[in-house]
Amino acid sequence: MTDFTQKTQGPFADVAPALDQLTQQVLFGEVWERKELSKRDRSLITVSALVAQYRINELPFHLKFALENGVTRDELIEAITHLAFYAGWPTASTAVGIARKLFAENP
Repeated sequence: MTDFTQKTQGPFADVAPALDQLTQQVLFGEVWERKELSKRDRSLITVSALVAQYRINELPFHLKFALENGVTRDELIEAITHLAFYAGWPTASTAVGIARKLFAENP
């Protein structure tokens, strides 16, 4: 599993160091470490929210992170399929394309 609490610079550090620090320390350091939900469940919830909101910039990272947290490819595709009926066909279709690319790059 990915550890974001390391003392490394994240993707925002060059332009928005405070946002980078909050992302690493609060979001991934505190919120993702809460014991009430497993990281696997948090990943499935996060991917679902990103698909539903058409957040295509963040989706590739979180699909890969979900795999690292134990969500299977089949579960991710089933979630996307289920979301087609609640979040819309275009959002699901776009998410499938993003997942396809990620799966091809990470066999």
